[in-house]
Amino acid sequence: MGSTGYARCVRTRTSESENSVAVAEAVRTHIESDGRSDWLSWLELLPGRIETLRQRWSVDLGEPYEDATCSFVAPVLGEPLVLKIGLPHMEADHEAVGLDTWAGRGAVRLRAHAPDQHGMLLERCQPGFALRRAPEAEQDRVIAELLQLLWQAPARRDAFRPLSEMTAYWASEIQLKQAEWPDPALVCTALELYQTLPDSDDIALLPTDLHAGNVLKSTRSAWLAIDPKPFLGDRAFDATQHLLNCAGRLAADPMGTIARMAQLASLDPQRLRLWTFARVMLHSEVWGDPAALRLARRLAP
Repeated sequence: MGSTGYARCVRTRTSESENSVAVAEAVRTHIESDGRSDWLSWLELLPGRIETLRQRWSVDLGEPYEDATCSFVAPVLGEPLVLKIGLPHMEADHEAVGLDTWAGRGAVRLRAHAPDQHGMLLERCQPGFALRRAPEAEQDRVIAELLQLLWQAPARRDAFRPLSEMTAYWASEIQLKQAEWPDPALVCTALELYQTLPDSDDIALLPTDLHAGNVLKSTRSAWLAIDPKPFLGDRAFDATQHLLNCAGRLAADPMGTIARMAQLASLDPQRLRLWTFARVMLHSEVWGDPAALRLARRLAP
């Protein structure tokens, strides 16, 4: 959703309209390379959904943003808004409900929602560049401040799923890859933590995917979060995505990096360490990376 530039687009036409619809090449490439049938169906229906929402909300769109690969995101011409059509997946099911709950406090505002088209009209951040441009020390501070704003007890807890539902989903995927486990004992330890860590007294509404690429510069409130995947759960989980995105610093000084983030976000450093270990160890894409396995072993309980 940032204003870092525009992607190459594929122009196509819907059968209902002569209006040209832009689909970012990055979105098409990502979905076609993955090959999931439901995602390919979403891609096939995307031009029609863009046109449906363009007409429903009476908006004209600019070129889609290049850094959105799992959704269609484009600016609305003449208004400080963006149109987002999300790729349906388990983690993002309650994005609109979460944004509505936060009501602009630490995150972009939801202006309109079309569940039938997986579409949202959202506040556009201006100037809109991502926090990842900033030094990591500043990223730590901003992420911690945003987490403090976003963590809240929603009026309706039943509107959101527990974090344990997401960790159970991830664990089931890891179980299917048992033949690939690089260190079965450590994988089992991490799987056990995925069962026990979500059971915490420190429960809040979590964005779960807050990192420097999902935080944009804004004139309204300095920095605002985008693309949340809301769940109710243990606050300590919520700092892990930022830590994982600071891979070099985490590998060089894991305990110091975790302790700094825990202090900034008022978290238990030991609990944050356990969550970070579990997430590193259960990220199957790093199993072939000796450095990642060394990091997991240093963080292991």
